[in-house]
Amino acid sequence: MVFQKKPLKRNNGNMKKIKIKPEDIPLHELIGLECKVVSSPNKYQIGLCGKIIDETKNLLILENERNEIKKIEKKGRVFRLKFADKIIEILGDDIIGRSENRIKKKYKKW
Repeated sequence: MVFQKKPLKRNNGNMKKIKIKPEDIPLHELIGLECKVVSSPNKYQIGLCGKIIDETKNLLILENERNEIKKIEKKGRVFRLKFADKIIEILGDDIIGRSENRIKKKYKKW
């Protein structure tokens, strides 16, 4: 049996781009975003910054410029995220939970 390959259809720029609003950031994936801890009950965590490399239910895992891994609890912290050339501050309490379950949550409008 011989399968024939169908030629790929090219998109001539007619594809719509999805625009993500900054207020929708709790509903989206955080891995890969630049992050800085702005407020924390632990004074040693304030000012920590790096790229989010992983996320669990209660933690954000950052990798800083020296390739050190830092685990930061979400509860009670305020994070500053760099998202699409904008700076967004978000409460850690708003992003508690697994990222796949945050999509199902309903948030109040800001």
